[in-house]
Amino acid sequence: MPFPSVVAAQESRAEATVSVRADQPGPQIAPEVFGQFAEHLGTGIYGGIWVGRGSRIPNDEGYRRDVLAALKAINVPMVRWPGGCFADEYHWRDGIGPSNKRPVKVNTNWGGVNEDNSFGTHEFMGFAERLGAKSYVSLNVGSGTPAESSQWVEYLTAPSGTTVLAKERARNGRAAPWQVAYLGIGNELWGCGGNMRAEYAADLTNQYAQFAKAGGQKPLKIASGPSDANYEWTETMMKLSGKYIDGLGLHFYTRPRDKNWEDKGAALAFPEREWASTLAHTLEMDEYITKHSAIMDKYDPQKRVMLAVDEWGTWYDPAPGSNPGFLQQQNSLRDALVAALNIHIFAKHADRVRMAAIAQMVNVLQAMLLTDGARMVKTPTYWAFDLYKPWQGATTLAADVTSPWYHKDEFALPAVSVSAVRDTGGQVHVALVNIDPNRAVPVSVSLSGVQPAAASGRIITAAAMDAHNSFDQPDVVAPAPFTGAQFGNGAITATLPAKSIVVLELR
Repeated sequence: MPFPSVVAAQESRAEATVSVRADQPGPQIAPEVFGQFAEHLGTGIYGGIWVGRGSRIPNDEGYRRDVLAALKAINVPMVRWPGGCFADEYHWRDGIGPSNKRPVKVNTNWGGVNEDNSFGTHEFMGFAERLGAKSYVSLNVGSGTPAESSQWVEYLTAPSGTTVLAKERARNGRAAPWQVAYLGIGNELWGCGGNMRAEYAADLTNQYAQFAKAGGQKPLKIASGPSDANYEWTETMMKLSGKYIDGLGLHFYTRPRDKNWEDKGAALAFPEREWASTLAHTLEMDEYITKHSAIMDKYDPQKRVMLAVDEWGTWYDPAPGSNPGFLQQQNSLRDALVAALNIHIFAKHADRVRMAAIAQMVNVLQAMLLTDGARMVKTPTYWAFDLYKPWQGATTLAADVTSPWYHKDEFALPAVSVSAVRDTGGQVHVALVNIDPNRAVPVSVSLSGVQPAAASGRIITAAAMDAHNSFDQPDVVAPAPFTGAQFGNGAITATLPAKSIVVLELR
């Protein structure tokens, strides 16, 4: 199949060789692979996306203007909401009607803080519309009922004036139905969504999916799938629910120390060993997708059911001084490389992985953006997503790499990762990642099926492994022009600086 593959080079080889075969196209990368996750968690929603209509922070009907502009600039294709663990304690009626009459609850999952429900259904759907993004609404299976979920779907999608709930929606300010692209049938039903057995979760999935009828629309229904290597869950869900669903979620978080959830490792000031362990653990995503996909193939050889990686990203110890329940962490050059490697893996599996959602959008875990009052900063992960915008909707191209190794303690990884695509306008792009934090790697890229005259590109790198952007220094890690690519004799030669992402456009 025309997917990238890696062959480790001899220890003595210092260079990498890449072969891109543009005459061997593979599957298309769904734009939704670049989706985002926004949960009611910490300051992800309140202060991050939503400040309210009366805020002094510049806003568009309560949405932060700076955040909207930044997210629109990277073409966010899909947003998942309201959770996460929060979703299975969320009752949608708490978040409709006049905001000053909505009940105040306690967010028992994340920090024990008050949730005033001022950001509810209308606010989320308005946010997605402003971004031009598809909506992914997670239904409450853990503490809700099929009737509650069915009524929420009707409220969202019933044609104007047709039902009691459609009329109620109109009284609340929205006559026309919203378009709902995805419905999540619960979240992590094996854990915070109810601590269920897979068989019981499958029965509930079938029941909720049956009654989630969407007013003539056909949203794709995403079942609560496995975490990490829980292949038994995938087997059971596909066997019992495969014909009733359109997707199966997969959750996997990258941690520097992956043995104890209470000791994950720091986001900054980490040793090189944790640079290596983080990148090694994130590469496990390829193994998990491969093995879960193989199980899905048994029950769905036509690949109708997608594997939706709807929670992924880095998870570190909380930022010092923060509420530990807010999952607030800084974001460094290391996170940009984690994002790039995951994008390469998703592209490799584009036939099955047709949606993903990084966790999370603003201020939580591996965020695109950080805010503090009126200030906002774009993270290295944001800039990685910016570099890979041509991958949205692009066609994958066969690409192989022979790479030197990067060694650190017990970790040994190919230093160079590659992904190649033809974008929707016909241009060929090649992404090259050098994970070695110490050594530059010369690379030679041979080409077939394309005859460009030149190559230009952009690069993300920095002097330190934990280089990051702060409110006072917002541009420490940002894309810069890459002028080191030379073209001739049907090949591109370049030197990839240590710890870098280079994306080339062939013209």
